[in-house]
Amino acid sequence: MAGLLVNLAVVLTFFGLVILGVVLSTVFIVQQQTIAIIERFGKFHRTAGAGLHIRAPFGIDKIVSRMQLRIRQNNIEIETKTKDNVFVKLNLAVQFQVDPTKVVEAYYRLSEPFVQIRSYVEDAIRSSLPKYTLDESYEKKDDIAKDVFDTVSYEMSEYGYIIIKTLITSIEPAQEVKEAMNAINAAQRQRMAAQELANADKIKIVTAAEAEAEKDRLHGVGIANLRKAIVDGLSESFKELKDCGLSERDIMSILLTEQYLDALNTFAKSGNQVIFLPAGPSGAEDIRTQILSAFATNLKMDRVIDEE
Repeated sequence: MAGLLVNLAVVLTFFGLVILGVVLSTVFIVQQQTIAIIERFGKFHRTAGAGLHIRAPFGIDKIVSRMQLRIRQNNIEIETKTKDNVFVKLNLAVQFQVDPTKVVEAYYRLSEPFVQIRSYVEDAIRSSLPKYTLDESYEKKDDIAKDVFDTVSYEMSEYGYIIIKTLITSIEPAQEVKEAMNAINAAQRQRMAAQELANADKIKIVTAAEAEAEKDRLHGVGIANLRKAIVDGLSESFKELKDCGLSERDIMSILLTEQYLDALNTFAKSGNQVIFLPAGPSGAEDIRTQILSAFATNLKMDRVIDEE
C-alpha cells in the first residue's frame, strides 16, 4: 500500500511539472514600448504589444524579437569637402524609432538599421554639403540638416523606421584651416579697430579745428566790440569836450595824451621789462606833436582833393 502511494505521488509530481512547463511556455509578458514578433514553425505569425499574452507551447510559437518603440539615436561622423574644396568632419545625431504600424518591415527588411541609416546619411551629406563654402556651411547648417532629414526619412520610411530629427552637432575643418580662419578674422578685426581709431582721431581733429575757429570768431567779435566801444567812448568824449569850447586840435591832443598814458599804465601792469621809447618826460609831448602833425597833414590833403 505504501509503495502504491509513493508511485502515485511521483506520477502526480511528474504531471504537475509537465503542466507547469506548459503554462510557462505558453504565457509571456511584453514590456511597455515594445512589440514582440512571433513566428510559428519559422514563419511570421503575429505581433504582440505590451502586456500578458499566450502562445502555442513546446516551441510551436517562438518569440524571435522584441522591437523597441522608444526613440534611439545614431551618432555619425563623416568626412567630406565643401564647395571651396575644404575637407571637414561633420558630427551628426540621427534620432529615429520603429514605426509601430510597420514593425514587420522593420524587422524582416533591415538586418542592421544603424549601419543602413549611416549609409543614407553619408550619401545625403556628400550630396548637400558640396553646394556650400566653408563659411556658408556654418551659416546653412540647419538647411543641410533638413536636406539630410528629407532624404533619409523618405528612404527609411519604406523599411519601417521613422526619422525624428537630424542634428549637425559640429563642423570641424583641419587645424591649419581653423588657424587660417582665426588669422583672417583677427586681421579683419584689427583693420576695423584701426578704422575706428582713425575715425576717432579725425573727429578729435575736426572738433578741435571747429573749436579753434569758433574761438577765433568770438575773439574777432570781441575785438570788434572793443574797438566799437572805444570809438563810441572817444566820440562821446570828443563831443563833450567840444561842447566845453575846446578846439579840435586841443581835443585831439588831450585824447591822444590820455591814450598814451593808459597804454603806459597797462604795459607797466603786465610786468614786461621793456624800455618804451621815447622814455623821457617829453616823450608824450613828442608823440602827441607827431600824431597831430600827421593828422593835420592828412586833413589838408583831404581838403585839397575835395577842392579839385
